[in-house]
Parts: sequence; structure tokens; C-alpha cells
Amino acid sequence: MGSLFDSYHSVAYDEMFAGDGAPHPHTKALFDALQLLSSADLEERVGVLQRSLRDQGITFSHAGQEWIFPLDLIPRLIPTAEWELIEAGVIQRVRALEAFLADIYGARTVLADGIVPQAVIASSTNFYRAAAGLEPANGVRVHIAGIDLIRDGEGVLRVLEDNVRVPSGISYVVENRRTMARVFPGLFLEQRVQPVAQHIALLFAALRSSAPAGVDDPTVVLLTPGVYNSAYFEHAFLARKMGIELVEGRDLFCRDNVLYMRTTSGERRVHVLYRRVDDDYLDPVHFRSGSVVGCPGVLNAARAGNVTIANAVGNGVADDKLIYTYVPALIEYYLGEKPALPNVPTYRLDEPEVLEDCIARIDQLVLKPVDGSGGYGLLIGPQASEEEIESTRAQVLENPRGWIAQEVVMLSTSPSLDGEKLAPRHVDLRPFAINDGGQVRVLPGGLTRVALREGSLVVNSSQGGGSKDTWVLTSRPVRGDEPDPVAPMPTPAVKASAPDLGPQSDQPQQQQQGCAPC
Repeated sequence: MGSLFDSYHSVAYDEMFAGDGAPHPHTKALFDALQLLSSADLEERVGVLQRSLRDQGITFSHAGQEWIFPLDLIPRLIPTAEWELIEAGVIQRVRALEAFLADIYGARTVLADGIVPQAVIASSTNFYRAAAGLEPANGVRVHIAGIDLIRDGEGVLRVLEDNVRVPSGISYVVENRRTMARVFPGLFLEQRVQPVAQHIALLFAALRSSAPAGVDDPTVVLLTPGVYNSAYFEHAFLARKMGIELVEGRDLFCRDNVLYMRTTSGERRVHVLYRRVDDDYLDPVHFRSGSVVGCPGVLNAARAGNVTIANAVGNGVADDKLIYTYVPALIEYYLGEKPALPNVPTYRLDEPEVLEDCIARIDQLVLKPVDGSGGYGLLIGPQASEEEIESTRAQVLENPRGWIAQEVVMLSTSPSLDGEKLAPRHVDLRPFAINDGGQVRVLPGGLTRVALREGSLVVNSSQGGGSKDTWVLTSRPVRGDEPDPVAPMPTPAVKASAPDLGPQSDQPQQQQQGCAPC
């Protein structure tokens, strides 16, 4: 093997190499291309990549600082047949979650039929009674979803968690591809890679199609918590690419159950609010009364049918990690189908016998708070200190409903840059699905997140993780990615207090009034 792979050895399923050390059939062309690179070639390309990320301002905010969002040099490849399985599994899951959310805020037959215990819903911190009976214009509650997948030690793709509140990361999918096209232009000529340039256009079309009935040319805006949110780069990026206004709560007001934004040319009605603010902070009339990042009365406007909130208020109950354990049953209940993608083996700690067993072997399991995100608060037993284990044990015993336990899954690995060599690093995958009311589309590629620290199983960017460009291969000829995925459309009015369109993410400091970090 070439010098870049001289010391390469993975203890898990590897995305590039089979068990015998030979590259998988779909990765052989990439492997052969990498074999031609010297350390100097690698260093030169790393320099191009870093300059490109810096010049484009692709950043992530963490602990009050702006960081260049780490992009690993080596792409992750997915063959056609495997992508078809991912696509079918994600579509199935989103359809089931849509049905569940409509039911749980409506007829609640899933509770009456005993599929999910009523106590599980009532005790979920993300179930909002204020959303009950609120019917979206086109029946869509999950306009965009990010379904996190991992591959276990046997090579089986599994769902790790669902993100249907305010999933982040789609901007990095597009920008990662643009950057990689500059770093490895020749590889795109040799590989048939499905493009990602249409992702933002599909999202924009889905938002427009969700407008209230009778609105032919809706005004869509993106609500951000502001420049201190860790996903602010993404908010600004999406608003610019879709040609819509980027607004803060102070730019909006409601009158007679109609939502307006303030502009330099006067007030303008808003029909679709793509919010990147958590439910708790969205409407101080119904939720946190002290919130200044939301808009008072916006939920009443949505209930009156005058504005669509995307994603819908109350979706967080489907992100509850205890509800996650019921999703396979929900797929069978609502769709009459077997799950195409299995869950990670998970234990419900609100069941006394299960709790006793898991507490006894807490040092062998992964424990997660059911409403956690971004890798915060989880315990990986085999890698935890005795102090961390005892602290988590006490928290679990105090509130078993607030936790789940999972077997440790050795995430698959993918070659990643480690100095002048390539080394295995653990990865997951977040495909994005968009629902326009007519169909659910899974965008080819998704965000591959990589744990950049050796041996780490935590891939979240807020915990030191990075990303990879994800190449979905196809046997069909494809057009190259356009340099500018969506041309900004002219906007008739400029809002009065537009923030600078600069650097990212989905939450301010300390997970303040925003969505979960990548």
C-alpha cells in the first residue's frame, strides 16, 4: 500500500477497506487516486482547502468563539445500492413521524391503541399542548428532517436519532462540495457523483408550497436568534441562497393574528416563517415570557391559518430519545411496513427491571439524556471516569424517564487526515429529507460527521468533530455541481435591522434560544 496508508488499521468496519485490507469495489478508484499523492501533494491540497474555508467564512461558533468548520480532506463514498436503502429508510421514517405528530396533536389514536403509553407523551419536555389542534396548510409538520445514521461493527446501517425540530447542517453539505471541487477537481471527472447543488432550491420550494391556502406568491423569511447563535453562518447562508430576508424577533410583529416584518419601506406581510429558534423561545405569549428572540402572537397567527411555521411547533416530541425507541412500532402502526433501517439497541430506563440491569452495568453502556443534543450530557461507560459514572448514575436514579441506555456501537471508520498520514476516524451520516406535501425527497449525500480525535466516538462539531464531503455514486452520467446552488432572487424590501451576513449554526452560546448543534 502507498505511503499515506502505511500504518492504516481500523478496529471497526471501515468505509474504504474490506476485512481483507482491499478497498471496497466502490472505493477502489478513490484509493488508486490517493496512492498517487505524496505527502507534499497532500500538504498543498490541505492548504487550498483551509484557504477556501477561511475565504468563504465557513465557520461554527462554540464557547463564544468562531472556528473554521473542520472539513476533512478525504471524501466518504456511498455506492448506489446502499444509497437506495438509505433513501427508502429515511423516507419511511419521515412519513411515520409525520403521521405520529399529526396524531399526537390531533386524534391521539396511537395512545388509545396502546402503541405509545400516554405517560411517555405527557412527561416529554418537548410535547407542547399549545400546538394541539394546529393544522398546517398542506399537512406538513416536518418540512426538513435530519436523520442520523451510523454503521455498526457488522456493517449494518442503523438510525442513531431523529432531528425534526430545527435540524442543522445542510449548508455544510453544499459548501463542502464546492470546496472539494476546488481541492480535487480531477476526482469529480473520474467519479460519477450525484450533485448537491439543488438542495437549497428544493428546500425553498418546500417552504413556498407550505404557504397558507390562497397565497400564490408567499413571502418567506428565516428567523434567526442572531449573530451569537452557533449556526448563524448557516442561517445567513440559507437566507442568501434562497433570496429571502434574514430576520430577528425584533423585526417581526403580529396584528389581528397576521404576521408582519418591518422593512425600510414599511410593514410587509409574512406567509412562511422558517424558524431556527427553539419552541421555548419562539412565542413569549405561549412559552417563555422573557424571550426576546421570538415574536409575540406568532402561534396564534399560525392557528388562525395566516402563517406557516416551519418546522412546526411541537415537533420536538418526536426527537425525544425515549420516543425514538417506539419509532419501529410507529412505522408498522401507521404505514403497515417493517422498518428498512433498524434502531441502535436501546433500553427504556423508565421500566424498573431494565433500569436495575442498566445501572448494574453502567460502565459498559452509553447513557443519553432524552432531550439532549450536540453530544452534551452523554456518558460513554467504557471511556468514562469513575467520577463521571457516579454522577450520571445519581442523575439517572433521580429521573429514569429522562434517560435512555444503549449498547456501545463501534461506529464505522473512514480514512481521515492525521498529520502526513491517513488514519481511521469514526463517522456517522446525517441525510436530509425535505417534504413539500407532495413527496418526501432525500437529498443525495448528506453531512458525514467525523470524530477527529483518535478513538473518539463523539462526532458532534460542538464536541470537536468535523465533517467530510459525502459522495453518492451513480452509474448514470451526472452534470457537475453549479458553483452557486441557488441564485438569490431580488427582494422588494429590505428589513430595518438586517444583521450582517457573515459567519454560523443553530444555537447561541450555552445552547441559548436556538436549535441543537451539529
